[in-house]
Amino acid sequence: MISAIIIDDDRDTVEVFVDYMKILNVNVLAKGYCGKDAVELYEKYKPDLVFLDLMMEDYDGFYALEKIRKINPDAKVIIVTADLRRDSEQKLSELNPTKVLFKPFAPELLEEIVETYRNT
Repeated sequence: MISAIIIDDDRDTVEVFVDYMKILNVNVLAKGYCGKDAVELYEKYKPDLVFLDLMMEDYDGFYALEKIRKINPDAKVIIVTADLRRDSEQKLSELNPTKVLFKPFAPELLEEIVETYRNT
């Protein structure tokens, strides 16, 4: 079974995400609410996938993605964001996320991502 961690500062979003992952038969190992959580949870669990919000208070997704890339350059980190600013896009391209999903998105996109990495 594929594993994941879910990181978003909106707790309701995290719970909905977790429920959807269960439907897709994904083992959600942990939930976090800031970029620092993401790094700590990644180090602890080494999940197959990280679903990471970009814009969060204190430690944001940029912080988390940069730290996770240092731990494992091949980590599968999917950014889930509503941020469409040019400077964010530029920072992301430097940090090389696996994929970027812009909110709102069709649930089928999550299914495609999970299926893509289920077999790797």
